[in-house]
Amino acid sequence: MEFKSIEESNGMITEEKGNQTEINEIEQNKVRLMRAHVEREDSSVKEVDDLMIRRFLRARELDIEKASTLFLKYLSWRRSSIPNGFISPSEIPNELAQNKLFMQGVDKQNRPIVMVYGARHKPYKGSLEEFKRFVAYTLERICARMPAGQEKFVSIADLKGWGYANSDIRGYLAALSILQDCYPERLGKLFIVHVPYIFMTAWKVVYPFIDSKTKRKIIFVENKTLKSTLLGDIDESQLPDVYGGKLSLVPIQDD
Repeated sequence: MEFKSIEESNGMITEEKGNQTEINEIEQNKVRLMRAHVEREDSSVKEVDDLMIRRFLRARELDIEKASTLFLKYLSWRRSSIPNGFISPSEIPNELAQNKLFMQGVDKQNRPIVMVYGARHKPYKGSLEEFKRFVAYTLERICARMPAGQEKFVSIADLKGWGYANSDIRGYLAALSILQDCYPERLGKLFIVHVPYIFMTAWKVVYPFIDSKTKRKIIFVENKTLKSTLLGDIDESQLPDVYGGKLSLVPIQDD
């Protein structure tokens, strides 16, 4: 085993901090350049904070042109999909009635925990447009309830009992598009648990549409290591009680 002196270790730490400072300065400069670029196209950008612009930049590897295109597309989507600035529960009654999405607790990085029950999704009880409104409603609620200084959330997708009646390729692709294109760099990690074999037929269709950054955040968890895997990221006091933790599930629409 190789041991480094305190001087060597301190030098490495200083170098790492220096590299991070340089990265931060590059990002800040690109945020300024991108803001100036998109403000010429859409004056409403003045109301947007730098963190949002930085998320779009990071989603496109700090490429200003690509990030600007994505961001302007998002602003257009928001005006048409969330014209009032928010989505009312009265606009998504069938989706909320399925009681399939919950939000409570934080992981060890202080990221909110969102819980989804895939087998409770019933595409035949609503419409694709209502489901897309539900996805936007959910992501808006998550972002509004982020702890101070936090930009990401983690999710647990539980597929126990999932069958073909729950399969919704159009819905999955629509949700993926909204998450990746309109709320980039918001997902921190996704645990997929209790995965039935038949789900993989739907997964094979959806997988090619998942961008590389998102793919790296997805973890399929085996049943035998479920609790230990979740406890690696989530303290027992913050883990949902359905996995042996201490917190009860709270529906996303509840405050």
